[in-house]
Amino acid sequence: MNKDEFLEELKKINIELTKIQLEQLDKYYNLLLEWNSKINLTRIIEEKEVYLKHFYDSITLIKAIDLNNSLTICDVGTGAGFPGIVLKIVFPNLNITLVDALNKRIEFLKLVINELKLKNIEAIHDRAENFIRNNRNKYDLITCRAVSKLNIISELCIPGVKVNGYFIPMKANIDEEIQNLEFLNKLDSKLEKIVSFNLPVENSIRNLLVIKKIKDTNSIYPRNYDKIIKRPL
Repeated sequence: MNKDEFLEELKKINIELTKIQLEQLDKYYNLLLEWNSKINLTRIIEEKEVYLKHFYDSITLIKAIDLNNSLTICDVGTGAGFPGIVLKIVFPNLNITLVDALNKRIEFLKLVINELKLKNIEAIHDRAENFIRNNRNKYDLITCRAVSKLNIISELCIPGVKVNGYFIPMKANIDEEIQNLEFLNKLDSKLEKIVSFNLPVENSIRNLLVIKKIKDTNSIYPRNYDKIIKRPL
């Protein structure tokens, strides 16, 4: 997907970027390329691939929830900043927290935030379970992109969502993972809908699972990560 195709596809979902936003995305790409030679941020480095599989893909969260409102969002396991950094560029009204367990990635994200002069966004070095324990019922929306199995990442994220807020993991194939969703009851949440679509150009499947938090999650969650892995919900 070249930049013109990127802009055309965004128009189809009612998004038009300003010159400044396009320059920010371009600068982000160049920083990603530069830092990827120092630390492992992504295996996808070709510009056309980045614009499709990282930039456009991140923005598709708009298909599941209106991002034009002033939402507080946490991107758990953000990695190189997807979807969080891209969402902040495209929807500057959002207040975003990026969380990752690898400090080198956080250093990169702080540089990007500074270089792009982004406001109301922070990058925090912490394990997901530790961060969420200290930030329960805080966010309108928590999201993550291609991070762990649904039952595992749900336990890590849902306790941090406000009551009546949403957890929306961004995933590819989910056939096996949605066979049994009883674990959501333990997290006082329910699956409202699944937004499925294909990425343009390559037609790979994408799924946005819209999970609503019904009431305050039991304080025993999230458990320590080793317990979550040994005995997933």
